[in-house]
Amino acid sequence: MTPGWRLSIVAALLLATSFPAHAATIQITMDNLVIAPADASAKVGDTIEWINKDVFAHTATARTGDWDISLPGKQSGILILKKAGTVEYFCRFHPNMRATLTVQP
Repeated sequence: MTPGWRLSIVAALLLATSFPAHAATIQITMDNLVIAPADASAKVGDTIEWINKDVFAHTATARTGDWDISLPGKQSGILILKKAGTVEYFCRFHPNMRATLTVQP
């Protein structure tokens, strides 16, 4: 093996480990006062997109206080997940609207 060949392998390995895999976007809808899916899973770095299909406003409010996304009628909002854990969330305007998001590392 030549030194240049070894350097190419090391560079390829560094590139492969330096950039994380492409993050996913998980869509969660709010329609007819229901959050669907009520139980969702994601990974740190993924984006959650809440889509409010109702004509009135909703929120996605974490019980932990980590986030509170306002969702005007017929609008959407996003959140990029920063930490792992299971978070229960709800709509501040309609507390019967509840869901759980499990975020894996």
